[in-house]
Amino acid sequence: MNVSNYINAGMKEEMTLQVEEQHTAAHVGSGSLRVLATPMMIAFMERVARDLLARHLPHGYSSVGVHIDVRHLAPTPLGSTVRVQCEVLDVEGSEVNFAVHAWDSVEQVGDGKHQRVVINEERFLNRVNAKAALT
Repeated sequence: MNVSNYINAGMKEEMTLQVEEQHTAAHVGSGSLRVLATPMMIAFMERVARDLLARHLPHGYSSVGVHIDVRHLAPTPLGSTVRVQCEVLDVEGSEVNFAVHAWDSVEQVGDGKHQRVVINEERFLNRVNAKAALT
């Protein structure tokens, strides 16, 4: 499958998310405070990129995250809303490269790059099942 038939540079997706207790550094163990945890900010960024691809890929195809390079720039308190945006930078074969950004109501709280690979779900799951059979 030619991914560039479905995904093009410049495509954008945006989502807002509420910071709840399960998203805090104290809850996930990445810190001791009740602020948005870096791993959760990254998960939000990945979700937005995944959703963009999912809306455009044909049935039987999805994507997996393979690389992320993100800076967490500022704390976001529990209860705040975070707006996350991704933009497709380019498509190289099955790889899709994104710019990712996050803001709370006061300032930008994160930015970076994220890469996802488009997969054939059946082939991917066959590989997973073969590996599971070896354990």
